Amino acid sequence: MIKILKYSEVPASEIFARVEGLSTVGDTVAEIIENVKERGDAALFEYCKKFDGARLSSLEVTEQEIEEGYNSVSPRFREILTRAAENIRKFHSAQKREGFELREADGSFIGQKICPLDRAGLYVPGGTAAYPSTVLMDSIPALVAGVGEVVITTPPGRDGKINPVILAAARIAGVRRIFKIGGAQAVAALCYGTESVPKVDKIVGPGNAFVAEAKRQVFGRVAIDMIAGPSEILVVADDSANPSFVAADLLSQAEHDRLASAVLVTDSQDLAGKVSEEIERQLSLLPRCEIARASIDNNGKIIIVKDIDEAIEISNDLAPEHLELAVENPLLLLPKIRHAGSIFMGHHCPEALGDYLAGPNHTLPTSGTAKFSSPLSVDDFVKKSQYTYYTKEALSRVFDDIAYFAEAEGLSAHARSATIRFEDK
Repeated sequence: MIKILKYSEVPASEIFARVEGLSTVGDTVAEIIENVKERGDAALFEYCKKFDGARLSSLEVTEQEIEEGYNSVSPRFREILTRAAENIRKFHSAQKREGFELREADGSFIGQKICPLDRAGLYVPGGTAAYPSTVLMDSIPALVAGVGEVVITTPPGRDGKINPVILAAARIAGVRRIFKIGGAQAVAALCYGTESVPKVDKIVGPGNAFVAEAKRQVFGRVAIDMIAGPSEILVVADDSANPSFVAADLLSQAEHDRLASAVLVTDSQDLAGKVSEEIERQLSLLPRCEIARASIDNNGKIIIVKDIDEAIEISNDLAPEHLELAVENPLLLLPKIRHAGSIFMGHHCPEALGDYLAGPNHTLPTSGTAKFSSPLSVDDFVKKSQYTYYTKEALSRVFDDIAYFAEAEGLSAHARSATIRFEDK
């Protein structure tokens, strides 16, 4: 049963069950990465047979396979995927930025240009579950940004096929290159490239401990989005909240993973008791009851605070991945929220709306990293270059200052690179 505690009874550091420490799979992952780096496709075929039980003749999904997968998905689900893609595209198109240029009367100017990455790799989990939402959320921002080529890696089933919903989502998003590779070996292939898999500039997407560790190890040779921790939700609620809704929203994250954290912070003792009862009632209805039960029993909490302002203080300290404001006037609280991955406001805005359909991204910073990082966005798929142009006249006004500054740092060659342009020959 979920624990009900007063705020004074639990240290803030223990409200969320955040996993820290070194990975236990580091050596195994390092070996996999080195093998793929050295042996390319041969290593990938072997790992696919070993880990996925699939004997493949080729790694890349064909156009025919994509079309067959798309057509095998129900028309209703294709329509929902299309509508979700449109919302995601609309939201992320608003994030696009242009460069700028600042010009002076003497003809000098400075500026910044924004260029998309040449190639991005998206890791999509597979195996016992399929996540078409990940395909949409990770590929559409890249395509909106103008990335030259977007490729997907995802593990096949034992029959060597990719789940049709993944293929349908990729087709709807506009991704045409998909590879039947999972695990750390997929990350290695995207980092170094193989005979079949192109080398990318950035790898994004969630995965298991092996995928996360592989991303950690290749970071620096390629860019990555983040190292994601277990899912977490913080619901801030007052006495206007519906206990059934709050319980359902907490369980929506608890069913993700035994390590997930689902926490309610409220100033209503009555609501706390009713939510606890509702959680117990709803748990028995869940197909993933065992996972959700472990999450709730081990990591779930209801924290009683003196008022909602104290609840917001707790939220800002935790910087939750998902934050729900199940209060009467959520818009009054929004300006007070400084740290959160994604914010859901009001009594009719479940976190699942953000997972699938609303449009904002569901790839979010976890483990408190929302204090300094952001949801996946168009900005993750572009880079910025700055440029400068000075005429001789413009440089003549400042070359002495450049030299003085350089000499102050003990860099005489820097100074001379400015003064030499004005020495008498």
